[in-house]
Amino acid sequence: MLYSMYDARSRALAPVRLMAEATRLTFVNPFHPLSWTPLGRMMAAGSGVIESLLAERGKPEWGIDEVSVDGTSYPVEIEPVLAQPFGDLVRFKKAGFPRPQSRILLVAPMSGHFATLLRDTVRALLIENEVWITDWRDAAQVPKSEGRFGVDAYMQYLMDFLAHLHAEDPRPVHIMAVCQPAPLVLATVALLAEEKAPHCPASMVLMGGPVDTRAASTVVTQVAENRSIPWFERHVIHRVPARFPGANRKVYPGFLQLRAFWSMNPARHAGAHWSMYKHLVRGDGESAERTQAFYDEYMAVADVAADFFLETVDHVFRRHSLPKGEMMWKGRLVRPETIRDVGLMTVEGELDDISAPAQTEAAHDICPNIPEALREHLLQENVGHYGIFNGRRWREQICPQIGAFVRRMEAGDVKQDAA
Repeated sequence: MLYSMYDARSRALAPVRLMAEATRLTFVNPFHPLSWTPLGRMMAAGSGVIESLLAERGKPEWGIDEVSVDGTSYPVEIEPVLAQPFGDLVRFKKAGFPRPQSRILLVAPMSGHFATLLRDTVRALLIENEVWITDWRDAAQVPKSEGRFGVDAYMQYLMDFLAHLHAEDPRPVHIMAVCQPAPLVLATVALLAEEKAPHCPASMVLMGGPVDTRAASTVVTQVAENRSIPWFERHVIHRVPARFPGANRKVYPGFLQLRAFWSMNPARHAGAHWSMYKHLVRGDGESAERTQAFYDEYMAVADVAADFFLETVDHVFRRHSLPKGEMMWKGRLVRPETIRDVGLMTVEGELDDISAPAQTEAAHDICPNIPEALREHLLQENVGHYGIFNGRRWREQICPQIGAFVRRMEAGDVKQDAA
């Protein structure tokens, strides 16, 4: 019912957004006499902010057209190479690039945002690597006839994607998880390592993920720990309205996740929009555009299948089944101790208030049989959750260290020493 009410509200506010757009266009028109006055600039700026806040955003474009490597620019072709109902395996191909590079499967979060949130992550990785990404679909766009999608299906998707990459090219693949998928990527690798699957990755890089939430408390962990699964079912699970392809599917709506994120730092978001207004009034379009670009991505949200959301809360935040050695996949026990020759790098942000420091590093304790030569941990100073995979410190400090780790894992002497 809540989802239908939200959808009706959004549609009812469409005329207000159109009015704000018309007002903005009127007062930025150089032929309008008031456009040159302080009043005109304030009217245009205020209307622009209102228009931004009320806009309905779909999946953003990747916007990665080319990448520069050693001073040479290469066009980037973005192509789905394996399609599944709930998400695609997408490749970023540097057309005309002359030599093979390390291969990375980037696992995007399925937690309310589209995979395009990792645009900056992909752009930086592309310089030294061949990159694929899990492009998860908005559950509101998946017909109910496609069935349920829970943790077991999610991990099967990861296995299928890795198997596809191996079938195309037997060279090593490195799997990299950003935020939410970290524990499920670790569990998937454990299953593949135990059965000595040929498509088991050469290394895994876990970034700012809730591998063991008992290691450090945050607002996110407290909310999950203090509420039961039936509470979540009653309060945050809703059915997709009739006008969407996924009509009647139970989901955790993206707009609720967005409200949760905003509620963690309301003053920061209010301040950002106030600054955007002031930039527009002063005519500082470049600063305003940066803020606008961030919120165009941040406010583009996707629904998450209810089964996946509830099972993730249960496994990761309530029962801690993976670090306790109790996690099951299709009736089979997940045993991280069977991982012996897969590299493990963990990355955390000192100021991360979503997956606090120590939550991801706990992966090293969960995987006791990985040799020290195949391990690495990075705690990046003065970086919050988003800064781990986006921004200047990501590009200049974190990404180069991940690249060095990947190359080290592919070096024969490291593997021999570990053996």
